[in-house]
Amino acid sequence: MRIRISWDNGEVFGVLTDTPTTKKLLEALPCSSSANTWGEEVYFSTPVRTVLEADARQVVPPGTICFWVEGQSLAIPFGPTPISQGDECRLVTKVNLLGRLEGNPRVLKSIRDGDKIRVEVVK
Repeated sequence: MRIRISWDNGEVFGVLTDTPTTKKLLEALPCSSSANTWGEEVYFSTPVRTVLEADARQVVPPGTICFWVEGQSLAIPFGPTPISQGDECRLVTKVNLLGRLEGNPRVLKSIRDGDKIRVEVVK
C-alpha cells in the first residue's frame, strides 16, 4: 500500500508493509497533524493506538516509516538524531517498522516544527 505524506513545501510517498500497526494506520487514514522535528527526524501524532511488535527496533535506515508507540506517532528519520552514535538514525525508543519512503528521505529536511502534515492512501 502506498501513502502520501504532504506539507506546505513538499510531499513524499512511501510503501507500507503488511503489519498489525500498518492495518490500524490504514483504517485511520486520511489524517492530519502538526509536525515535530528532533534532529533529523520528523514525527507527528496519529489517532492510532497499538503495542510494540516483535521486530521493533531503535536504530533504522534513513527513510524508514516507523510508529512510535508511546507517542502514538509516525516517526521518519532521515539522518542522525540527538542520541545517534555517528551517522545512524536512532529513535528515542524502539518503534514498529511500517515501511519505507520512496526516493530521497532528505526532502523531509524542509519540514519545520508546527507545519501541518497530511497522510493519505494513494494508488
